Amino acid sequence: MAEIHSQTGFLEAQGAPLYYEIAGQGDPLLLIHAGIADSRMWDEQFPAFARHYRTIRYDVRGYGQSPFPTGSFANHEDPVALLTSLGIEKAHVVGISLGGKIALDFALAHPEMVTSLVLVATSVSGAQSSELVRQFFAEEEAALERGDVEGATELSLRMWVDGPRRTSAQVNPLVRKLVHDMLSPVIAVSLPESADEIALQPSALTRLDEIHVPTLLMVGDHDLPDKLTLTRQLADQIIGAQQVIIPGVAHMVNMEQPEEFTRIVLRFLSEL
Repeated sequence: MAEIHSQTGFLEAQGAPLYYEIAGQGDPLLLIHAGIADSRMWDEQFPAFARHYRTIRYDVRGYGQSPFPTGSFANHEDPVALLTSLGIEKAHVVGISLGGKIALDFALAHPEMVTSLVLVATSVSGAQSSELVRQFFAEEEAALERGDVEGATELSLRMWVDGPRRTSAQVNPLVRKLVHDMLSPVIAVSLPESADEIALQPSALTRLDEIHVPTLLMVGDHDLPDKLTLTRQLADQIIGAQQVIIPGVAHMVNMEQPEEFTRIVLRFLSEL
């Protein structure tokens, strides 16, 4: 099989550099990572997708090699700047967790630029967190205030990688290590006081009926109950949305089941 050659670069957008990588030919496909990772979480999918699509991945603000801007910015506007800079008018968009939230907001703010959506274990702007999630964030913040970055990282791994129904021993240690290595350098990095993150208004939760592109929803059956409930809600409210539940995995679906994830996404895209 031919080797896939990629190109990396930085785009100046919203007042700060945005790191990205692009490879392949064909219809554009944009990958947006989760909030406990960076664009390296797509390492298994990136070359596989690039054999069929012009595939782009990037580091969201505050992750990997993309610093926060010092002024106002909106996460859902970075895909606009990135695609436009590459001469791309429209793309398939795949997002996981925070990346799903950004993808959904992007699709609502710029529907003319989205061909289809794949939302995995997605967050949704405007949705309220459960007591379990609020307790997790409180414990994580307490650990960071004590200067215990490793402890805060481990809390995130237990919550989002292991999930509430498994122990760490039941999870692939290589997946845990990669997420640890992506998360630990940025978990203590907070939004600068000079920066102002702009949310989508009105929020996506109140506008799901405005999504009119083919949409695939995916979630692991070992994920948080919140994510399973939210995925069902999206399946009910996004017209024509397909839903797939992946057995035996929690939040990081594409990392725990890379071949199955890639197969499902490629099949969905090929049937459009």
